[in-house]
Amino acid sequence: MTTTDPAMTALSQGWCALSLLHGRIEAHIERALQRGHGLSVREYSLLDVLNRQHNGEGGHLQMKQVADAVVLSHSATTRLVTRLEDRGLLSRYLCPTDRRGIYTDVTTAGSALLEEARPTNDAALRAALDRAAADPELAPLVRAVEAVETTATGRPAQGHAASER
Repeated sequence: MTTTDPAMTALSQGWCALSLLHGRIEAHIERALQRGHGLSVREYSLLDVLNRQHNGEGGHLQMKQVADAVVLSHSATTRLVTRLEDRGLLSRYLCPTDRRGIYTDVTTAGSALLEEARPTNDAALRAALDRAAADPELAPLVRAVEAVETTATGRPAQGHAASER
């Protein structure tokens, strides 16, 4: 018979709660983006990451950096880029200084769809966090997410959970 380390059990429970929170948030956002804009969470994330690129030194991301940012494998990211390119939301072109490199840019249509979808994404995220804040197991994680928002923006998080502090 093996004994269970209480610290590892607590760590495991924390990980399970974090995974549950992530899954619930992602599912809620996925439904909202699909319904309102025909986008998946991954497609939205990819458009968002690529939209933040800029011209000049270090302005364009390598595909590995893009894959890391959207938490996908290199091959899955390439397939996602191809799908969005086929929809006219992204374009690819050769790097002017290294003909082996390929850059991916958001098209005008992709930028317009991203800006149209951003309020939906943000509202769905807020709603999912507010719902999770009512669950005693998830509430501390919601507060941690909101603390990151506060640190990043310098403003308190907006929403139900933030107003209950």
